[in-house]
Amino acid sequence: MIRRPSQPRERGIPEATVARLPLYLRALNGMAERGLATVSSEDLAAAAGVNSAKLRKDLSHLGSYGTRGVGYDVEYLIYQISRELGLTQDWAVAIVGVGNLGRALANYGGFVSRGFRVAALLDADPEVVGDHIAGLNVEHIDELETVIRLRGVSIVVLATPAAAAQQVADRVVAAGVTSILNFAPVVLSVPEGVDIRKVDLSIELQILAFHEQRKMDRMTGGPAMADEWPEAVDL
Repeated sequence: MIRRPSQPRERGIPEATVARLPLYLRALNGMAERGLATVSSEDLAAAAGVNSAKLRKDLSHLGSYGTRGVGYDVEYLIYQISRELGLTQDWAVAIVGVGNLGRALANYGGFVSRGFRVAALLDADPEVVGDHIAGLNVEHIDELETVIRLRGVSIVVLATPAAAAQQVADRVVAAGVTSILNFAPVVLSVPEGVDIRKVDLSIELQILAFHEQRKMDRMTGGPAMADEWPEAVDL
């Protein structure tokens, strides 16, 4: 049976809160590694890059309110957030597309400690199929459905070229997987009930370039910002 990631939304946790939980978890893990037993909401909020009022509200959705004058128990809060995110289970992940990005993802050592296990690598290129990467043999994409079924794959990572992504996504969904992490530079069409998270590095770089350009303009007196333009006049 394929196990599905838990759906926090069904338990009344806002999507914005769900998106911040991994930030809190990362900060807490760092504190645990430093031997901290408790943390105040102010310190945890600062480490996660949010304000303390928002953090306290987010954690209240987990039923965690801390102790006045003491703060939050670091290890217990790690457990609470991990459980809510479904990280106390072992999620089998398949990576489709084993180019440079796919190989880097396969070799990333942080998956296991966060509850994810790369169970399969698949590609369509005969020159790639059969390669041994991170303890796994790259299998042919023709075996996708069989691999998903036999290895209990719950999450598929798409690192394919844009032209192939939709076809692969269709096959993944038809095989019963409803959670996809998409690195392909294309918007995928999937049925209702299928969760897709898209990672587009070029878009993130473009956003950073926008902010960098604005900084340069302020320093050099370059092009006026939109809020400095004269009010439009109807002609």
